[in-house]
Amino acid sequence: MAVNDSPTGTPAYQGSGENIHEKNNEMADHVYRDDHGAETALRRTLSTRHLTMIALGSSIGMGLWLGSGTSLASGGPAGIFLGYCLAGSMIWCVSHSIGEMACMYPLPSAFVQWTGKFIDPAAAFALGWSYWFSYCITIANELQATNTIINFWTSAVPVAGWISIWFVVIVLINVGAVNLFGEIEVVASSIKFGWIFVVIISMIVMSAGGAGYGPVGFRYWNREAFTHGFKGFLNVMPTCIFAMSGSENSGLVAAETASPRKAIPRAVSSIWVRLSLFYLIGSLMITINVDPHNRNLFGQSGTNASPFVIAYRDAGLPALAHIMNAIILISVVSTGSISGYGGSRTTMGLAQLKMAPKQFQYADRMGRPWYGLVPTFILGGGLAYLNVSESGSDVFTWFSNLTSLFTLFGWGMICLSHIRFRATWARQGHTAEELPWKSWIYPYGPWWGLLMCILLIIVQFYLAVWPLGDSPSAQNFFANYISVIVIVVLWLGARIYYRGRWWVDLDTINLDEGRRFYGTDVEKVEAKGVMGKAKKAFSAILD
Repeated sequence: MAVNDSPTGTPAYQGSGENIHEKNNEMADHVYRDDHGAETALRRTLSTRHLTMIALGSSIGMGLWLGSGTSLASGGPAGIFLGYCLAGSMIWCVSHSIGEMACMYPLPSAFVQWTGKFIDPAAAFALGWSYWFSYCITIANELQATNTIINFWTSAVPVAGWISIWFVVIVLINVGAVNLFGEIEVVASSIKFGWIFVVIISMIVMSAGGAGYGPVGFRYWNREAFTHGFKGFLNVMPTCIFAMSGSENSGLVAAETASPRKAIPRAVSSIWVRLSLFYLIGSLMITINVDPHNRNLFGQSGTNASPFVIAYRDAGLPALAHIMNAIILISVVSTGSISGYGGSRTTMGLAQLKMAPKQFQYADRMGRPWYGLVPTFILGGGLAYLNVSESGSDVFTWFSNLTSLFTLFGWGMICLSHIRFRATWARQGHTAEELPWKSWIYPYGPWWGLLMCILLIIVQFYLAVWPLGDSPSAQNFFANYISVIVIVVLWLGARIYYRGRWWVDLDTINLDEGRRFYGTDVEKVEAKGVMGKAKKAFSAILD
């Protein structure tokens, strides 16, 4: 029997489906017969375990651990908590759209290629290149965060020194084989996932009186729930969106997953775990234990520390403060690493759409797309050195505002692609029951996600014109809204080049192009005993 692997170094946008194949990859959880299509120069060596853990924890970086400090100060306890609730509802809907689309079309740049297929090539061009730049910005942001984190321990090493050291680490993670990248992300996600339980339990004890300052309860909520009113609440939304950006990376990883039909639904089903534990309960814990006017919060006049670290230090628990700081360091390195992964895969998808040089389609025998990796890290690493001459919190604010707008554009295109995919699917005589995996929140989910993305782009325009705590100026506007200008310029330029219809005609879409076709599962013998029960319990949580 033949093994269906795309020839290394050879681009392949779609599979013909003429032959019968059997996938039997030692990295996979299952064996699938008759799976074919959507093959590329990338290698499908990641398993369900990899994709699930990457979906659980890969996007947990400085946006949550550090950025929550700026959000707490500007929005207050209620502002940051409601901000994460709203952003969480959006990424829940976006993740369901990704799940349904990625099962059908597990392609290297995922939503970029879906946009080109179901919306408009010009929109795909604007999305692809703006998102690639967003990945570069995220690398820079996470790298500059390492200096802020390590300053909690020492300031003896120059800023450029720490940036250079961790930049090398992130590059090394990406230049290894893709399964090595997957294992590192699994370990990092497992550490973050395990530690959040420690955070929740310890901070409940602290607020109940277990800390040196006595019971706290909801003191800060009762005193000042919103520090700057409604405008302060609006001001936390860019940071909340930035904190959740990267959740869409599970769509990219699907192109290198051995069994997308098995792995992607599991990853999507796990989204509630990340939203509830990290963002909602995690943010609630700091609103209870940290004063929003604490001068040591990130972005304020003091030590610029994470609110989680401040909570432990003020409670007289220095050991937990140091461990928390180390967890944050692991988190930002992990997020920077997966941003390099996402940037290189985005350029590969653009090349398959003929929107980037054809060399970007190629990968070596280990599945590493060097033509995408090198420019991604050059630009991302270069931008990180802006922190040498500017304060870390200022750089974070610029970068997070830029990234949140790119993210909103990307999430909106994912939701719109899903809506138009379903319309095409129905128009061409198919039913939802034929899909490899069906989102149970369609059509309300993608419509909610799309409308909220549009609304928040308008909100950020308002904040760019009338910033919180500052007077209107051209400098503030362009620093905070340049992303939209870049998107519009890219889109209009592509429209001039491609001409034709403003929308792809649904009747002309070839649904089989780039599609993954699935055969029959070969049942795996279930584990028995303690391990079998543990696995069933874990599956129940995620499913």
